[in-house]
Amino acid sequence: MESSKYKTMDKFKFPMMDLHVHRSENLTIEDIVAKSQQLNMKIGVMENIAPWGITNDAQLKEYINAIKPYPVYIGLQPMSPGWSKNLSSELIAQADYIAMDPQIVTKGNGYGETIMLWEYDAYIDDPDEFMKRNMQHYMDILTGSEPLDVFACPLFLPCCIQRKYDILWTKKRLQQIVDAARSRDIAIEINDTAHVPHEDFILMAKKAGLKFVFGSDSRNHTVGRLDYCKRIAQRCNLTEEDFFIPKRYRS
Repeated sequence: MESSKYKTMDKFKFPMMDLHVHRSENLTIEDIVAKSQQLNMKIGVMENIAPWGITNDAQLKEYINAIKPYPVYIGLQPMSPGWSKNLSSELIAQADYIAMDPQIVTKGNGYGETIMLWEYDAYIDDPDEFMKRNMQHYMDILTGSEPLDVFACPLFLPCCIQRKYDILWTKKRLQQIVDAARSRDIAIEINDTAHVPHEDFILMAKKAGLKFVFGSDSRNHTVGRLDYCKRIAQRCNLTEEDFFIPKRYRS
C-alpha cells in the first residue's frame, strides 16, 4: 500500500521545480547544480535579505554575480517588510523571483516580543490576539508596495499553537489571504518541510486563479525532496498551468 503510494507520486505528470533552496556549509552551489542534474529538476537558490544575510548593495551584487554563472534560478528571500529601502531597485530586478514568508512577527505576544515562528520556544500567550497581529503582518507583506512574486510557507504556526491550526485558520482569514495575494498576482508556496498550506487553502487559491510553487526549504541533501508537495498537488488536481515560472529560462 505504502510503496504504491510513492510510485504514484513518482509519476508526476510534468517537470517540477524546487524554488526554496539555500546554500550552506553543507550545501554548495556546485552541490545544488549536481542535485538538479541528478533529479532532472530546476532549482531556485535563495538568499535571505536580513541582518544575518544581505543588508546592502555590495552584498546583493556579490550574491547575484556568484549565482549567475550557474543553471539555477536566482531568488531573494526578504524576512521583513521594508527590506528594499536600502537596496538598489536595479539590482533587485536582476533576481529571477522574490519570495517572502511571514515568519518574523514583531510584537507578536503580550510581552511585545518579536516572534520567530520556526523556533520551538516561540511564546504565544493569547492565540486570538496573536492571530490578529499575524493577519496584519500577512497583509503588510501581501498588499505592500515592495516587489514580491511568491508568498512562502503560508499558514505555518508556532509549535505552542499548532494543535489549534484548524480553529485559528478560519475560512474568513484564509479568504482574506487569497484575496490579498490575488490583488498583486502573488504565487503561493507549498512548503515541503513545514507541510503547509493544507488542501482547503490550496483549493481556494486555485479557484481564485493563483499560481503555486514547490519548495523543499532545504539547506542540505534534502534538495528536491517534495513528497508533501506532490501528494497535496495531486489531491488538488494541480496541473502544469497552475505553477509559477521565474524569469530566467522561462521559455
